[in-house]
Amino acid sequence: MRAALSFHNISAIYIFVIMFIVFSVWIPEKFLQPGVWRSLLDAEALTGLAAIAALLPLVAGSLNLAVGAQVGFCAILSAFLLSKAGLPIALQLPAVVLAGALIGYLTALVITRLRVEPIIATLGMSSVLLAGMAWVSGSQQILDLGPDYRRIATTQFGGVTVPVYVLLVVAVVTWYVLERTPVGRRMYAAGYNPEAARLAGVDVARLKTGTLVAGGAIAALAGALLTSRINAGDPTVGPSFLLPALTAVFLGSTQFRRGRFNVWGTLVAMYVLAVGIKGLQLGGSPRWVNDLFYGLALLLAVALSQWEKRSARRR
Repeated sequence: MRAALSFHNISAIYIFVIMFIVFSVWIPEKFLQPGVWRSLLDAEALTGLAAIAALLPLVAGSLNLAVGAQVGFCAILSAFLLSKAGLPIALQLPAVVLAGALIGYLTALVITRLRVEPIIATLGMSSVLLAGMAWVSGSQQILDLGPDYRRIATTQFGGVTVPVYVLLVVAVVTWYVLERTPVGRRMYAAGYNPEAARLAGVDVARLKTGTLVAGGAIAALAGALLTSRINAGDPTVGPSFLLPALTAVFLGSTQFRRGRFNVWGTLVAMYVLAVGIKGLQLGGSPRWVNDLFYGLALLLAVALSQWEKRSARRR
């Protein structure tokens, strides 16, 4: 119990408590409003989906730098299929998710068949998707999506919007696969030591492909919900998900599992970082502080993650 409650194991929760106290004393009339917390819960749901989309390939050893572009491209594709192609929502949503899975599969082929390093492959795919966003949208917002699609992301049950429930379902399924199935154990083995996993009979290439496909589908779902939330296809918003998502994943790896990428650590880290950003925004900080906050948090998170992994290997 003492180890489970140590700062080393749940530092994000202690940091949240400190930030909560600071902002409650500094700007109580703004920070303690119930509406602020409900909006925070909803606003970060899509970032959570993007983080899980980045988490899955990382577990198997592939850093996906295209996750933000995947969200953005699928958001534009979602708006295009509704507004320009005239597809009904019942066909448009599956088509977008399938497109995201296909993007993940193509990325996996570049990594596993062409032997391109994941960082280079996903960086190149990100550039391709950014070009695709500009081409499909004409570098303009796609409007006239109709009121029905907006209701998907704005409908509430018990004061909580649909994207939050979607995030919860995706998180539970991902957690179960990673922590309670043989596939999850093989994924961790492939990410920890791919050569040893291969010699033990694990099909590392197949696992990498599966995680990139699943991650692509989840990123596409986030993109579709993003389009529903803003009721438009905006070619500028998707790439901004990359930095918060990766920061949450790496910082989350230092929570609960001692250096292992995990779902609940990722979500806790994401919301703790979001509370910090929201507090600074409510306090009147300039917008560039957001990028500075996430950038420094990412550097710290990666450093802590690598330190945790080295410590685990020594143990």
